[in-house]
Amino acid sequence: MNPQLQFLMFCLSMSIGFAQNGKIISKKQVDLSKTLIWDRISQENELHPDFEHVNKLNFYDIIYQSDDHQVQGIIVEPKKEGEHPVVIFNRGGNRDFGRLTIGTLVMYTSKLAEQGYVIIGSNYRAQDEFGGAEINDVLNLTETVKEIDKADSECIGMLGWSRGGMMTYIALQKSDMIKTAIVGNGPSDLFDIARDRPKMETHDFAECIPDYWKNRALELKKRSVVYWADELDKKSSLLILCGTNDKRVNPEHAEKIAIELTAIGYDFELKKYETDHYFTNYKNELNELLIDWFDQRLKK
Repeated sequence: MNPQLQFLMFCLSMSIGFAQNGKIISKKQVDLSKTLIWDRISQENELHPDFEHVNKLNFYDIIYQSDDHQVQGIIVEPKKEGEHPVVIFNRGGNRDFGRLTIGTLVMYTSKLAEQGYVIIGSNYRAQDEFGGAEINDVLNLTETVKEIDKADSECIGMLGWSRGGMMTYIALQKSDMIKTAIVGNGPSDLFDIARDRPKMETHDFAECIPDYWKNRALELKKRSVVYWADELDKKSSLLILCGTNDKRVNPEHAEKIAIELTAIGYDFELKKYETDHYFTNYKNELNELLIDWFDQRLKK
């Protein structure tokens, strides 16, 4: 085959593939009683009163296209008919640690979903670069929601916890589709993480981030919002939640980004609570915060 024609065909095949970004390849409804979370939220096969609201929700496992990867995700949507605003949930951890499960979304977002929100989250591609190319797996969900009948694809918010907070900051840098976002105990300066948790640098950063030791300073800055806060989408807004007893992400991360956002006049709020990384003793307050913020900033 003519080399020039071969190149043109390759380019065409690539463009067609990427044009499918976000496309749902498979979708399967999940029976909650068959999941690992069921024993925690039920007794004698009946939901505990605190979780009766999940009867109003449908749960789905999906596989969707992102670049040349097929990525696993989860959807939670109200059974109630109608078009609902969307919240993209960004998980914490990396690789298999902290994987997104139905249980994660039951514990962190089911109360929000009950109030009339479609929740969608990604487990990111297998080759996790800790804030690298897999950010596309988050951004492409803005296309995925166009295939969800109950989702208002013009009304998208975002919620990121821990590493997911970092992903949320990067998403706000790269996209203008996120109308508002919440970051919970998210790192804002990875140089501080490397200093405070050296094992995380050697076991996570160095193993995930391509050519890490060769390009350490550049790669850490690319993932640290304090160095490019002025690049966040100016039309969006942020709620930053900080547990003052957090042992995984120092509360100083919230303070540092708050200083930068104040300096540029960004629309944000910082709320602190005397709790740990997971807001263990503030779960009810957390649910109220999420619902109140998205009701005010996202619902039409």
